[in-house]
Amino acid sequence: MDAYDEGSNARHGPNAPRRPAPPAQRGAPADSTEPDVPPGPPEPDVQPGPEQEPVASLAPPEPVASLAPPEPVASLAPPEPVASLAPPEPYPPGEPRTGIAALSPRYQVGVALALAVVAIGVCVHIGMTFLHVAPANTVTRAHGEAVDDWIYPEFEQNWKLFAPNPLQQNISIQVRAGVRGPDGMTLTTGWYDLSAEDGGAIDGNLLPSHTQQNELRRAWDFFVATHDSENRPVGLRGSLSESYLRRIMVLRLDRDDAVRAATGSSGVIERVQVRSRTSNVPPPEWSREKVSTTPSYRELPWWRVPQDEARGGVR
Repeated sequence: MDAYDEGSNARHGPNAPRRPAPPAQRGAPADSTEPDVPPGPPEPDVQPGPEQEPVASLAPPEPVASLAPPEPVASLAPPEPVASLAPPEPYPPGEPRTGIAALSPRYQVGVALALAVVAIGVCVHIGMTFLHVAPANTVTRAHGEAVDDWIYPEFEQNWKLFAPNPLQQNISIQVRAGVRGPDGMTLTTGWYDLSAEDGGAIDGNLLPSHTQQNELRRAWDFFVATHDSENRPVGLRGSLSESYLRRIMVLRLDRDDAVRAATGSSGVIERVQVRSRTSNVPPPEWSREKVSTTPSYRELPWWRVPQDEARGGVR
């Protein structure tokens, strides 16, 4: 092909003038998508040669699609309600409240104050009633007028809580015996405090016997209740109380080691005499009450012991 060929595919040298563009290209609209490229230097002639093989690209390979399951898409549904950790209400929301809980806080406070006043009033009334019916004591001596003003006349009582009176004295029962020895002589022993012996047996004993606690005391109360101030029996029960108290004395003396030692364990009890020693319980240190602590004695006459009782017939 001639170098001066004017075909569209003809080659041109470097110094050859460029042919004007065809009219179609010169009349291209302005809104063409291809940008206007300014003219640049002429392209060098490239001699045709053998095709070169493509060189392997050193760029990193494209990532392979992961086989993991796709991440879940956030749901547009409203979240589920979380259980509250607060304690449940005392009443279900649908049920109406009853009683004090149905009142407003202001009325609840008023009811609580009213109940407190009523409780205090009941406690004061019970305390005043107790002091009124109880025996005379330090509190009633100091505040007896206030107690009477509270009780009379609406709450008057005509009975005593402790009848006739609680014991405010220490009473001990003592005994001595006339013992006949082997030579026929009679020896009178000293006084033995049987109440003190019972007290020593009870002290520190978690399970004291009924005999140690009540036998001697009940026998003396039985005697006093059936005898007058001159120690004379009143009715048939008086003689019975004498026999009961005398037999207890003989049994206690026969078992007493001190009596056996004094008589040489060969004497026989012929008679016994009983007396009581009574002393008032001293008041506490903070009390202004003054009482006499001098003991008083009540001696009974000598009682002759029958032979069957002296020889152990009452065992």
